[in-house]
Amino acid sequence: MAEITFQNKEDANQFHNYIQKQLHSISFDKKMILLFEDENKAKVKIDKAVKEILEACKKAFLQFVIKIKLNDWFKLILKEQYFYEDEDEQQQILDIIQSILDGNRADLESLIHDLNMNKQIETAISQMFEEQRTFSFDSFVRFRMRPFMEKLEKFVEISIDEYKMEQEYQMYIQTLRQFLAKRAPKINHLHLLMEDGVTFYDEQYYEIRRAELVRMIDRRLISNHPVYIDSVTIAPLLSIAPSTIYLYTDDYEQPLVRTIQNIFEERVQLKEMADFYQNRTAFF
Repeated sequence: MAEITFQNKEDANQFHNYIQKQLHSISFDKKMILLFEDENKAKVKIDKAVKEILEACKKAFLQFVIKIKLNDWFKLILKEQYFYEDEDEQQQILDIIQSILDGNRADLESLIHDLNMNKQIETAISQMFEEQRTFSFDSFVRFRMRPFMEKLEKFVEISIDEYKMEQEYQMYIQTLRQFLAKRAPKINHLHLLMEDGVTFYDEQYYEIRRAELVRMIDRRLISNHPVYIDSVTIAPLLSIAPSTIYLYTDDYEQPLVRTIQNIFEERVQLKEMADFYQNRTAFF
């Protein structure tokens, strides 16, 4: 029998449950997998002589680490190394970490080398089961997982930086919304064409030249707000404060489009560029 000791009894129970799930379709003697508990710790014993049991145990161990302990470790790093005590802040950072792990943040993935953590953990688990009959989960984490734990710290570091940038961005958006709320529209309906740059058109589809846009910019917007404001697009839009912005683009996901939507919210109507040329031709 192989024996794995857990200092945390809940960990032992969860690991034991994962093994049961792995073996749910196999008929086996319950004595091949045993769970013992005392006051301070718990032990899971498995029969290494049965190949199906051993493989199920390895898979269960991997699932236990990835689905349960990984999140615990990230929280511990956030709390002990970066002093994030607030659960809501922790969760927002954890969401960013998860988005990296899920492959949804290519921009952040590029900052972390060798993302295949599952393979690293799987290798460490396999080696441990082959070399040891009896081991402690805590020792496994402390020694076998040391390089892996250092990588977790990198995930946390990058995600905290991203979280701070997102917080600053939200403050920036809120500041500009407050400025916008106090302004009366200079033009009710504005057409904004995003093609090889940004071009402004008035309600009659006449182009508003750059010099005129510059004259329209409210200088208080630049001087009274200690945040960077794009003088080419955002500053003129805020100064004009149109009731409706018809924004024509073939890329709704580009950052500038999202920023305009976040500031002007329901005032923005997204259109395809083909709509602009069709509407302008019909207007004239």
